[in-house]
Amino acid sequence: MSNSPAHPRLARWCWGTLAVTMVVILWGAVVRATGSGAGCGSHWPLCNGAVVPPSPTVATLIEFSHRLTSGVSLLMVVVMLAWSRRVFRRGHPARTAVVVAMIVMLLEAAIGAGLVKFELVADNASLARALTLGAHLLNTLLLLAAIFLAAWWSGGAPPIRRDSFQRRDLALVVAFGAMVMVGMTGAVTSLGDTLFPARTLAEGLAQDRDPTAHWLIQLRIWHPVLAAAAGVYLLWLGQAAPRWQPGRAVELASRAITGLVIVQWCVGLATLLLLVPMPLQLTHLLTADLLWLALVWLAAATLADHSRTSEISSAAASASTTFPAPSVR
Repeated sequence: MSNSPAHPRLARWCWGTLAVTMVVILWGAVVRATGSGAGCGSHWPLCNGAVVPPSPTVATLIEFSHRLTSGVSLLMVVVMLAWSRRVFRRGHPARTAVVVAMIVMLLEAAIGAGLVKFELVADNASLARALTLGAHLLNTLLLLAAIFLAAWWSGGAPPIRRDSFQRRDLALVVAFGAMVMVGMTGAVTSLGDTLFPARTLAEGLAQDRDPTAHWLIQLRIWHPVLAAAAGVYLLWLGQAAPRWQPGRAVELASRAITGLVIVQWCVGLATLLLLVPMPLQLTHLLTADLLWLALVWLAAATLADHSRTSEISSAAASASTTFPAPSVR
């Protein structure tokens, strides 16, 4: 167990886990968009009552492969947990982030199992499914944030400061709240687009104006409105943050947020005009997740307590002086 604030090998493993988790999330969108959520029936963790489904259909293969990749991601987080406990002392921010990631990953599996067991998949257009998808989205965002911070702090980045709540903290809280709302309405909108597809743009606009349309269709107007408002706010935040906390990391995170907001607006508009084709759906989701990670990066860099890093480094140097390494002759 080490006093060092950094462990590069663990950091690389965490970044790899984050990449795999992103793939799992994108493949989950494929499962929804293709209506393959019932590909394994109502069985979980088995698929159609078997460990390896015999004579699988395309829907079964899509759903089963999603479960396999989810399992890989879970195992990688388990390795993160064991590794961080071995190399970091209790209270190290990376170790705390990994514990959170493990808890949220288990919740992620439980929500996925609930969707299958209660048959909230395929053509189900119930309120229960929409609420569960919202909870699933929130949990996914927390998982991405926890893994990102585990990698960030394992690499030696300073932890978050613990002083009094300030105005800039409120600005970041509002940004996270806005991103969550946009993400949750996006999940509901995607569900509505999948269950009630429009053949033309005119037909889609007519659906939006129809007072008798399904509530999933009536709600989808809120996603672009909230996305536009949140994007404007994030653009302002990207300009303000470097003034609050000058530094290379804050500047890079701010630039990332600015660029991703513009890209997301363009992809969102193209997705709407082209009637939500799957490649653009996946691009839209990927950009949204990257924007969320950029916001987590900005917050971690803006709220960093550099004095604590110095203290940890000093403690490590003191320990190495007290217990010097044996010389090699």
